[in-house]
Amino acid sequence: MYADTIMTLYISRGILSHMSIHETLEKAIPDALRDKNEVRLRTLRSLVAAMTNEAIAKHANPSGLLTVTERIAVTHDRLLTDDQALVVIRRAANQRKDSIEQFEKAGRSDLSKGEKEELAIIQAFLPATMKREEIETAAHAKIKELKLTLKADRGVLMGALMKSFKGKADGADVKAVVDSLLS
Repeated sequence: MYADTIMTLYISRGILSHMSIHETLEKAIPDALRDKNEVRLRTLRSLVAAMTNEAIAKHANPSGLLTVTERIAVTHDRLLTDDQALVVIRRAANQRKDSIEQFEKAGRSDLSKGEKEELAIIQAFLPATMKREEIETAAHAKIKELKLTLKADRGVLMGALMKSFKGKADGADVKAVVDSLLS
């Protein structure tokens, strides 16, 4: 919801025509500051920091170390492509989901509440995922294509589906469909 508002605002101002997801997140930080929305601000800053770290890691030499000059150069040219940014955002969403699960198991609903708020903000920047019916249709087609029948073929089907979906489907939903079809 908030991401849509930001996108609309930037499109109306003519800013978004060439803006990547990474740039959109960076430009949303001042708006969160002005709105005094601490949760949104904290979440946006953590996403931008994760993206910057990802950019630095991608440019590191094989030893994983960068000189100060190299680090400065990467920091100035640190924008990720949209595909790379979505990987970082999905990772952040999965981390929040795991934290929520752990906090709820420990009976810490006070801590899970903050993680849920952050997850909602993060999910606003992710594209919509496929519905279970769409996953089932694709799975049936892939089973026929690959001629899979055994329970042991679940891994093959899962891998083929995830590769074809390229992040458009939630892995847990795909796993549930695969398990129901090849059990």
